[in-house]
Amino acid sequence: MTRRLTQLLIGLFLYGIGIALIVRGEIGVAPWDVLTQGIDAQTHLGFGLITVILSGVVLLFWIPIRQKLGVGTVLNALLVGPSASVGLWLIPAGLDLWVRIILFAAGLLVLGIATGLYIGAHFGPGPRDGLMTGLHQLTGWKIWIVRTSLEAIVLSIGWVLGGNVGIGTVLFAVLIGPLCNWSIPVFAMRRPDAVEPVSQPTTPTLSSPRT
Repeated sequence: MTRRLTQLLIGLFLYGIGIALIVRGEIGVAPWDVLTQGIDAQTHLGFGLITVILSGVVLLFWIPIRQKLGVGTVLNALLVGPSASVGLWLIPAGLDLWVRIILFAAGLLVLGIATGLYIGAHFGPGPRDGLMTGLHQLTGWKIWIVRTSLEAIVLSIGWVLGGNVGIGTVLFAVLIGPLCNWSIPVFAMRRPDAVEPVSQPTTPTLSSPRT
């Protein structure tokens, strides 16, 4: 349990840092972060605080689709925003283009690793992932259709509000899947409810003491 919880917390902290690196890359961010930036542009509440508020709003949508919260779900909603704020505080804005490209690439890699860490700890999905899987179960639509539809909606709203849509947004959409496909098996820990397979009894032989 201690190891799983440690992995979860490290994963969530790195997830926020990964978001901050991509934001400071300034070449386009993930769809949900476009929405966060757009709301921040209109309200000036701060990127981290808006991330937490949006997570809370998304969790409200879990109620009608009957999704169950996990410890990881709650901690995801509470901790990713503050860790993103830490990263944005540490990393200056307005850097040279070549530096921003490196920041974006590093952020994408960190985000992929962080996803594998927090999902691999088996404490429950993040708010946005749970919304996606819940809608999939409710509607019967394929996962990719649900995810694409959700991200298209939040991307459009965020862009209208002033979020940063660019080549980085496209690169994120194309590359984050393969990165997570690699990282999740690497960091997956044994589920606490996993049951060891029962070995089949062997047939006694003439030399066996059981005969």
